[in-house]
Amino acid sequence: MAIVFVLVALLVLAVIVTANWYVWRRLFRDTTRGPGLTRRAGAVLIAGGWTLVVAALVAERSGAPFWLQQTLAWPGFLWLALSIYLLLAVVAGEVVRPLLRRILERRDRARAETETETGTGPKASTADQVHTTAALDTDEGPHTPVAPGEATASASATAPAPQAGVGAGVPGGLADAGTAADPQAGVGAAAPGVAAAAAAQAGLVGGATASATPPHPGTTPTPDAPEATPQPLTPTAITDPIPTTDTTPPAPTPTGPSRRLFVSRVVAGAAAAAAVGTVGYGTYGVLRGPKVKRVTVPLAKLPRAAHGFRIAVVSDVHLGPVLGRGFAQTVVDTINATQPDLIAVVGDLIDGSVKDLGPAAAPLARLRARHGSYFVTGNHEYFSGAEEWVEEVRRLGLNPLENARRELPYFDLAGVNDIAGEEEGQGPDFARALGDRDTARACVLLAHQPVQINDAVEHGVDLQLSGHTHGGQLWPGNLIASAANPTLAGLERYGDTQLYVSRGAGAWGPPTRVGAPSDITLIELASKQA
Repeated sequence: MAIVFVLVALLVLAVIVTANWYVWRRLFRDTTRGPGLTRRAGAVLIAGGWTLVVAALVAERSGAPFWLQQTLAWPGFLWLALSIYLLLAVVAGEVVRPLLRRILERRDRARAETETETGTGPKASTADQVHTTAALDTDEGPHTPVAPGEATASASATAPAPQAGVGAGVPGGLADAGTAADPQAGVGAAAPGVAAAAAAQAGLVGGATASATPPHPGTTPTPDAPEATPQPLTPTAITDPIPTTDTTPPAPTPTGPSRRLFVSRVVAGAAAAAAVGTVGYGTYGVLRGPKVKRVTVPLAKLPRAAHGFRIAVVSDVHLGPVLGRGFAQTVVDTINATQPDLIAVVGDLIDGSVKDLGPAAAPLARLRARHGSYFVTGNHEYFSGAEEWVEEVRRLGLNPLENARRELPYFDLAGVNDIAGEEEGQGPDFARALGDRDTARACVLLAHQPVQINDAVEHGVDLQLSGHTHGGQLWPGNLIASAANPTLAGLERYGDTQLYVSRGAGAWGPPTRVGAPSDITLIELASKQA
């Protein structure tokens, strides 16, 4: 058994660590460009928050000094609630993340297309343009694409040659860019302008230029001038254009975050805002105090004289390090405002000892009802000294029902201890509370946990009033609570027995409720004979 407990504890620890690492990654690592103060601060925040959670739980269960419990409870329990909704929000962000990225990609693509069509987009720099030749190669040679602006200048400055020269090293079809083509040019003679331009492009000196240009007819060459070897014009020398000046400014270099980083920051910010807002509103709802919920319950055995009898049901107040005397006074004032005929406190009144919480529970002495106030234990009373609290509530004017029954004028009111009392030999005893009663009379049973409904059905109870579930308290905790209890909240029928479960007036752990608002229920009994 010990091995199973250790394995379960390790599994739970692994899940918590993994979940917190995932939250840290999405909120801090993915939203920063690299390691730095933000990432370290996020790690400290998450680790420190969970340290406070553990410390608050240990302090409450170990009976640490009450001032220490109060110091640790507020930040520790609030961080517990915030961690739950940070995790849920980040998981929900995984659905939003690809959609947002796709939207941004489409927007950028549409913007680029619009700029291209209107000519307002950034132009490519000169270095990125494709160079072209000023003239074409032979039919078998490659054709180089013409760069914008350069092809126009080349075409306007070049005159066509009717006949190609052969054997001079100049490709056919070329003419000097600044000289008209000579239609009578002999075979093997190159146009002087072409040779000069080619020599200039190739970086040739005067001797080479002279050798590339034949003497004019009728002139005698200088004897002592050495004859230079004709230099063939290479495609590079011909095709490289004269550099032009592009005054178009280069496209601006992006300086903002990448699209992925931007999306991560947006999703993380939205997740954090949603989590903080959810916890803040849920905490405000608890501290504001419970609202009154009115429910009519018909009972077949209820006499006509009891038609409209009102029972104020309050459960799970959880007075403790967070909810103190002021909250207790709010609950008392809310109950008294309903003017009930009877008040039923169905367990989990406190989270702490009489020594620490006696002053906080003192306002309960002001409860007022014509047929009195009644109390049964919940599981948390057994964590805090049930016997002492039974005596304390009796001193405050409430009537504890410890596996006992009271015969009221119109029906029987019974109460049983909570299941948690079994470990102390004070568990529920339905036979003692209900065994010898008159079954012709209607019976209302106070039992903290809804799972006790099966025993109530066996003993012919007409209505059981319970709490314990908190309605789940923190969504989606309602899914877990629903699996562990026959009824999560509200009124349901089990054979001839009806079960009503209150969501409770307070909160345990985080003083926060999400999807399960606190309530005090005013049950109005209805006679079918009326």
